[in-house]
Amino acid sequence: MQVFIGGEFETQSVANMTRLVDQGNRHGIPVLAVTAVGKDMARDAKYMRLASRICAELGAAFVKTYYVPEGFETVTASCPVPIVIAGGKKLPELEALRMARDSVAQGAAGVDMGRNIFQAEAPVAMIQAVRKVVHENMSPEHAFDFYQSAKNKKR
Repeated sequence: MQVFIGGEFETQSVANMTRLVDQGNRHGIPVLAVTAVGKDMARDAKYMRLASRICAELGAAFVKTYYVPEGFETVTASCPVPIVIAGGKKLPELEALRMARDSVAQGAAGVDMGRNIFQAEAPVAMIQAVRKVVHENMSPEHAFDFYQSAKNKKR
């Protein structure tokens, strides 16, 4: 459920979130809240902290938010439920791997990358490289080498 804290549809999205959490709890289904950022709002640690904490307080079992390079550790520290980062805009593969490593190193439980996987030149190799960074603690540089090798084997 996407929640627009500070946006035009904040009241409606919060009401929707609480209804979904109630229904999920009734049926034993955890809810993932997604912090949405309006086009006029800054994507900074202060906003991400507030939005993530509100989603958790509303009953979300997990929160998906954006990684912010400055202060992300304060976002994860202030949220009582696991945080997963959104992949965001398409980045060069090495940058995406660095973002995954940095977010996990600063407390994220994992990553949820879409376009950074499926828009990569070799999506299967990229998801394997992301797995190596997130779950095997491989450096982004070594994971990128793995990605390049796996991508070239396919050819």
